[in-house]
Amino acid sequence: MESANVVTSEMNQNQQKWRGQACADLAGPKADQIWPFLEDFFGLDKWFPTLTTCSPVEGVSGQPGCVRYCAGFRTPVDQDVGDAETTTLNWTKQKLLSIDPADKLFSYSIVDGNVGFNSYVSTVQVVPKEDGCRIVWRYEVKPVNGWKPEDLDQFIRSGLRVMAERMEEALLGQSKPTVLRN
Repeated sequence: MESANVVTSEMNQNQQKWRGQACADLAGPKADQIWPFLEDFFGLDKWFPTLTTCSPVEGVSGQPGCVRYCAGFRTPVDQDVGDAETTTLNWTKQKLLSIDPADKLFSYSIVDGNVGFNSYVSTVQVVPKEDGCRIVWRYEVKPVNGWKPEDLDQFIRSGLRVMAERMEEALLGQSKPTVLRN
């Protein structure tokens, strides 16, 4: 994976919404190769770090209106108490709002959860580049209790970076020749 973990965020003075964007540039993999990984709406646990569960709640993966349950992820504001029994399991339910395979773009919202994200809407797009592709993750959310905008930026930036690395590794694994032994 190439450099670019670009993050920008802005906050209105009246704190109506936080808006941000993270990008990950992949040198080599084409947008057509990366898109199927993201298009699988119920498969986020294969790519997002510390996410242990991503399961269907309703609908068909990749169809607008489908809902996934995501759990087990850690956030920058989690307190590490060192005791698994007292650690809160973070979870969200996320609804696919729209998907456009031609533009390699989808948007979703968080409709329920215990991490304090209210009115969260995100758009993820895979953009072709001459030497590979770029994954762009944009978000907006009402200010989150106990968080700072930079906490959310860091969460999305680091999550996207790991996702891009894992997708690259998956593609490399697919392209290795298979050796058959007797």
